[in-house]
Amino acid sequence: MKVLVTGGLGNIGSAVVRTLLEDGVEVRIFEQKTKINLKKATEAATRVAKAAVKAIGLGKRQVRGPEYAWGDLGDGSGLAEAVEGCDGVVHMAYIIPPTSERRTAWARNINVEGTRRLLAACVAGGRGPRVVFASSISVYGNSQGKQPPRRVGDEVGPIDAYGKMKVECEHMLIASGLPWTVLRVAAAPTIDWKRIDPIMYEIPMTDRIEFVHPDDAGYAFAKAVQSPAAEGRILQIGGGASCQMTQYEFMRKSLVMLGVGMLPVEAFGRKNYHTDWMDTEESEALFHYQRKDFDQFLREQRKRYGFRKSLVVLGRPVARMVLLSKSKYYKEYTRSLRHRNTRTTAV
Repeated sequence: MKVLVTGGLGNIGSAVVRTLLEDGVEVRIFEQKTKINLKKATEAATRVAKAAVKAIGLGKRQVRGPEYAWGDLGDGSGLAEAVEGCDGVVHMAYIIPPTSERRTAWARNINVEGTRRLLAACVAGGRGPRVVFASSISVYGNSQGKQPPRRVGDEVGPIDAYGKMKVECEHMLIASGLPWTVLRVAAAPTIDWKRIDPIMYEIPMTDRIEFVHPDDAGYAFAKAVQSPAAEGRILQIGGGASCQMTQYEFMRKSLVMLGVGMLPVEAFGRKNYHTDWMDTEESEALFHYQRKDFDQFLREQRKRYGFRKSLVVLGRPVARMVLLSKSKYYKEYTRSLRHRNTRTTAV
């Protein structure tokens, strides 16, 4: 079997590739040929080589590396060559928030039109590969006022451009005539805190959120493209009951791990976001992917973070100041405090 993975160097995509390779599947990665992606490809090749040496030493099957097909969903270049000879496609490549909300027209050309170009290339190739599409919890929109968990049969109602694009692509895939599977994914943050994701400030502390480890999500996608039982189904991918929490719990544990400590609640938004708990019973029964909970994720982050935590702890006041400076909500809060104090003094 040969599978194309778009966005195969990304957060979840790299885990999809790793699992497929371990399963003995031939893998081709479709990405843009940028300096960052070339560096990632080199690092991935090094990891595969080390894994191969280890496998030989343990008497296990040697893991082969992936092929690369360089192109661009934005103009369709390289897609015909990328899908050639493939039995399956895992479509992970997508522009996510906040970029999808700030540069919506550009994101739409890649997300929606890029998906349309990919599906057209699959149809034109004549092989009819099954396409597994990475959708999102965002398709349900603001569901905090509803009884959890979210189920596949629930009405969709996205509240942002990203969620609307996901719904449009789901419909497009189902109508394409190709074999298909749609996986709606819970929150799957990257394991390496090299940058602060501004999305963290948008989610109210009281919102329900479900975490899924990116490795587990990638494992589910890799199994889905190989599973005949997943064909023609919409399934939900989340971490399960042990990964269901409030955003306050999620942020507190994350920021404590970083050595910063929980930030004031005033740093976070009040408008409900598109997170919620999910019913993942069907997907877990099919793929058996829920292996790592949020605490395991934090332990892995702590190990990756290494000596940097000591530096953050030493400079904790500065680190907190930097984080708070990136929150528009905290800026609004401090401005209102200054205004209130000014009025009190004047009186």
